[in-house]
Amino acid sequence: MRLYLYRMATAILLNGFWEQAWQWLDKWDSFLFLKINHSWGNGFFDAVFPWYRDQNTWIPLYLFLLVFSLINFGWKAWPWILFIVITAALADQISSNFIKNFFNRNRPCRDLLLQFYTHLRVGRCPTSGSFTSSHAVNHFAVATFLWLTLKPYVKKWGYLFFFWAVTICYGQVYVGVHYPLDVIAGGLLGCLIGWGTASFFNHRLGLQDNETPAPQTA
Repeated sequence: MRLYLYRMATAILLNGFWEQAWQWLDKWDSFLFLKINHSWGNGFFDAVFPWYRDQNTWIPLYLFLLVFSLINFGWKAWPWILFIVITAALADQISSNFIKNFFNRNRPCRDLLLQFYTHLRVGRCPTSGSFTSSHAVNHFAVATFLWLTLKPYVKKWGYLFFFWAVTICYGQVYVGVHYPLDVIAGGLLGCLIGWGTASFFNHRLGLQDNETPAPQTA
């Protein structure tokens, strides 16, 4: 009986702790969202971020990576390209079909109160859940995969992949469709997914033949 009462009391205390912790975190998340979306707005970002965060904007980058890999790695480029697709698909499925449905957090542009203060800079507010940001998960997963598999070739320039992912995530908050916590958690999850697929690829396949030198980059 004592053990049962102890467990009940512990559960109540923990539930109260997590509820208070979430209320505190949600308060600061909303505060930072309003800073980025509203207070720190300017005409330049208003013009840039709506199209910058769009996946179609980056088709030239994907084509460049395709051509770069085929020229430098020959047939080994095809498994690498396949793993990029797998990484992006896995990240999107985990975020969109599992985590979003599990947490079912409203986007700031659909929050009962916050929507009246949100500056929505895209055509519509998505109906899917807000946590986690699939943009963040997908882009950080791909950025991590690219960095870890191309590290011998791109060297210090590989950090540009993360700059690309970070700025897209910032854009998601700026245009009003995600909270900062959505993109931070999504970025961490994406890094974990990208690390997993890159580790498997580097261990099982890899891009460089032992008998041939690494391709030269500018």
